[in-house]
Amino acid sequence: MDIIHKIEIPSETSDQRLDLYLSGIDELSLSRSQIQRLLKEGSITVNGRRVKPNHKIQPGEEIVVVIPPLQPLEVIPQDIPLNIYYEDESVIVINKPPGMVVHPAAGNWSGTIVNALLFHCKNLSGIGGKIRPGVVHRLDKNTSGLLVFAKDDNSHKELSRQIKERLMKRRYLAIVLGDLEGSGSIKISIGRALTDRKRMSVRTKRGKEAVTHYKVLDRFDQCTLVEVTLETGRTHQIRVHFSHIKHPVLGDTVYGGSQLRTQDSPASLREAGRAGLRTLVKRQMLHAEILEFLHPKTGEYLEFSCPIPTDMENVLKTLKKTVRC
Repeated sequence: MDIIHKIEIPSETSDQRLDLYLSGIDELSLSRSQIQRLLKEGSITVNGRRVKPNHKIQPGEEIVVVIPPLQPLEVIPQDIPLNIYYEDESVIVINKPPGMVVHPAAGNWSGTIVNALLFHCKNLSGIGGKIRPGVVHRLDKNTSGLLVFAKDDNSHKELSRQIKERLMKRRYLAIVLGDLEGSGSIKISIGRALTDRKRMSVRTKRGKEAVTHYKVLDRFDQCTLVEVTLETGRTHQIRVHFSHIKHPVLGDTVYGGSQLRTQDSPASLREAGRAGLRTLVKRQMLHAEILEFLHPKTGEYLEFSCPIPTDMENVLKTLKKTVRC
């Protein structure tokens, strides 16, 4: 069955390209090229008529977007080792290694945690569809740490409710660039970047509320180790928020965290750089350390904690040669 979206252009928006405007609407989840294809097919109309991608939108115009159903895809179970922290008939908690994708998507149809879970489990919740069975929340490919998956639809709904009502607690460890002190909160909305749907950005008008709390644990030359707690769970939230305050996550090539400098720095950092710090940082230094939630069937409080992976531990060992007082 087709999915139909009706969008009315607000009074404060005008003279923006239609394809660019629609690509920034999260609910559509369409890339700019997908939107252009739908426009060409006549599946997107403005005030009932077909238009071109460069149509300049005007206040009061009604846009109708008709999205045809996706062709069903089969996700193949694969015998891939999983680091299981907890499992019962309702849920399974996994410690995801860095570099592993959570569920199949374009460019990663195999080798994901979902592929592994389908081999390991007899059943997973079907709410996420064939591509994302059991997926309650996600971690980026290059972020490590704890995830919970649902084995049945009722458990999935209950865990999703806990996330929505901010009852599920998720705590991260991150190494960020720059010198932070104390603790603080970052409260600014996030949405899809207008020019690249693979990226997120601060969006004060059409973004969704996003709140990140942090506390400094240790300070090094040019880097700071922080404990991060999410109040909301937007895509790339931690990475976007810390980039916005000019302290991107170390190793994050998308949001500016690869700018570690060794030139014109104190001798201690240059020594650390010569010792191989640059070669150690091969991903964003972000780890989901603690996960807390209520069991969806029994209501029992569950808390899980997992240590940082070896690569992040080695980076911290090197950085500790440059500790600040």
